[in-house]
Formats: sequence, structure tokens, C-alpha cells
Amino acid sequence: MAEGLFRKAIADRDDFTVASAGVAAYPGSPVSQETRVLLKSRGVELEGFESQPVSEELIDQATHVFAMTAGHLQALSSLFPDHEDKFYLACEFAEVPGKGLACDVPDPIGMGKRAYEDVAKTLDHAIPTIIAFIDQTWQGERGD
Repeated sequence: MAEGLFRKAIADRDDFTVASAGVAAYPGSPVSQETRVLLKSRGVELEGFESQPVSEELIDQATHVFAMTAGHLQALSSLFPDHEDKFYLACEFAEVPGKGLACDVPDPIGMGKRAYEDVAKTLDHAIPTIIAFIDQTWQGERGD
């Protein structure tokens, strides 16, 4: 969901490359049906999406890595300590109503439609702040 919403937010820009991966992702899984429905209702398609586990190669290529939860952030730091300066919490810069600053993005799996909508609303607050942070901090060339 985060990848799809982020791609939509930067659709008019060609200076970003976006990928998503999970610290415990099973490789090759499609987007969940609930996520597909939610994204479609927002005009987002994730054609050909397949989950992938986070890897050294992905981390090497990234300029910024945004974790959904503090636990994921800690796992990334443990797995890839040489890249710790790239790791941030997705909501690190966002004040999410009712959740505060630097909250976790909840995991909606198995929780029903309302949980997926809650995740999307949380990401709606986080994504603009992520884009602004990248724009303020990235000095190098970005890929397509």
C-alpha cells in the first residue's frame, strides 16, 4: 500500500525511484485483495507487484529507507548497520491525528476494511513529509 500511495504522490516527478521490501516478506506474493481494492478506490494500480524481502542490494541502492514500525527500523539497523544513516520511520516527520508524531504505521493484515483505511489515512499524513524530507536532504542525482 505504501509503495502504491507513494508512487501516486510522485507521479508527476521523474527524480524518484521507488521500491518496497519487507524485513519478513515472503518473496513473490501479490498485493493483498484488501490493499488492491483500497488502492483502486484511490486510482492506484500496482500491476505486477510482488513482495520481496529487504536485501543488501536494495539497501545499497537506496538513498532513504522508511520503515513502517519502530520494530522494523530496529531490524534494519541490526541487519544493515553500515547503512543506519539511511533509515527513518515512515511517520518520523508526520503528526498523525490521534497517534502523534513518529507513530508506527499499523499492520492491517487480517483486521478488515477499516484497518486498511486507517493505514491509508496514516500514510496520507506521512507521505508528504517523506517527500519534503527527501527534497531537503538529498543532494545527489536520483534515478528515474
